[in-house]
Amino acid sequence: MKKYFAKRILMVIPIMFCVTVVTFLIVRAMPGDAATAYLMAKRVPVTTENLEMAMKTLGLNEPLYKQYFVWLGHILQLDLGTSYMLKTSVTAELAKAFSYTVRLAGMALLWLILFCIPMGILSAAKPGGVIDRLTRVTGFLGSSIPSFWLGFLLVQIFAIKLKLLPVSLATGFENLILPSVTIAVGYIPTYTRILRNSILENVKSPYVIYARARGISEKRIFLTHILKNSMIPLVTSFGMNLGGLLSGSVIVENVFSFPGLGRLIVEAIGGRDYPLIQGYILLLALIFIFTNMLADTICAYLDPRIHL
Repeated sequence: MKKYFAKRILMVIPIMFCVTVVTFLIVRAMPGDAATAYLMAKRVPVTTENLEMAMKTLGLNEPLYKQYFVWLGHILQLDLGTSYMLKTSVTAELAKAFSYTVRLAGMALLWLILFCIPMGILSAAKPGGVIDRLTRVTGFLGSSIPSFWLGFLLVQIFAIKLKLLPVSLATGFENLILPSVTIAVGYIPTYTRILRNSILENVKSPYVIYARARGISEKRIFLTHILKNSMIPLVTSFGMNLGGLLSGSVIVENVFSFPGLGRLIVEAIGGRDYPLIQGYILLLALIFIFTNMLADTICAYLDPRIHL
């Protein structure tokens, strides 16, 4: 296990180096001009003289290779630079937005656990039964509804008409309910079907038959053999999507004016804020690397036959 973690952590170095190169080139290839966006944000007339001054202030008048190595040098010192728009540390802005996104992702994860596991178990208990057909229909609807439309619908019903829940200003638990439900609805059908199919597959496994032959109770067989092994594909799938949750749900956060990473990156792209965009992509890469590593570790814990 220690050797596995050491190898994965060492692999992060070349991966992140490649990410920095690709990120730098992609950001510079974006349509639009950072100097123009900078002047417009400052409400300064966009003239040739002002553009040259802005380019010099932002360091964009230097050759690309020099800009890259200056940025890379700052990264090695754990400094992601200063935001063009906000004039504050990129690290501080990302940390602040990430703290909100973590709360939102945690709440969405809670809904997933509360709905997916019971619904998946009940659907597998009687394949083709009422509950199984009901989860199939609701799953189809949940997967088909666009998140932005569902978000506006929930706002209209629970915030505007019923006045039960607030829409924005993420200051408390009640502010997380509507956006987290909007996110979770898109994932619940998929994870429910994954768990249901996995349970049905494991029920027929030889080790379950041998466990029954040894006289082990059905409850223990289900909990220690069937359900435990059925969670592996669920954890693997969730590990691939957890990075997306933690990187910020762009559409949902903008619908609910939620101050997370998704909303921050939209504003950064609109303002051609190179340091903020680059910092966000680096954070996104790290999130995906470590969430997948975590998913692999949990799968190995659930099934000791998996050798990392």
